[in-house]
Amino acid sequence: MQARGLLMIEHRLIERMLSALQGALSQIESRRKVDPVLVDTAVDFIKVYADRTHHGKEEDILFRELEKKALPAEERRVMAELIQEHVFGRQTTQALIAANARYRTGDLKALKDIAQSLKTLIDFYPKHIEKEDKIFFPKARAYFSVEEDQAMLARFYEFDRRLIHEKYKQVVESLEKS
Repeated sequence: MQARGLLMIEHRLIERMLSALQGALSQIESRRKVDPVLVDTAVDFIKVYADRTHHGKEEDILFRELEKKALPAEERRVMAELIQEHVFGRQTTQALIAANARYRTGDLKALKDIAQSLKTLIDFYPKHIEKEDKIFFPKARAYFSVEEDQAMLARFYEFDRRLIHEKYKQVVESLEKS
């Protein structure tokens, strides 16, 4: 498998989550309520899987390796765009977290903000994924030898292996502080 193959497999799971979130959004719009635990589950998936796991591999490994290569200005521009899109996803997720917290305290107006954040994420991610899968990844692949690509794939697997420990160390440290 090529390194980009693992990233594209992760994209498919993100797309499946987006479909599930579309169903949740439909329920919000029809029933005028949401299960805050469902929102927590969506947030956890987006923060841990889509952002830390998936975007982490892109930003911390793939993009850093590409920075060392003689990329044309256009490809550097697209890479910078992708990073900015990751930031946008993080900001939208933070807005979703804030709206869900308000909803939990009885602020029914927060439901509109929850719906808007979900809709934004549902609309945003497919375009972002398509840009990576169809434009950026194929071009980026050309800058790596087979050996470099396989070494990067090994780093991706190591990144994933360490991630669970990182997440739960943070959970424990957070609980210890409170």
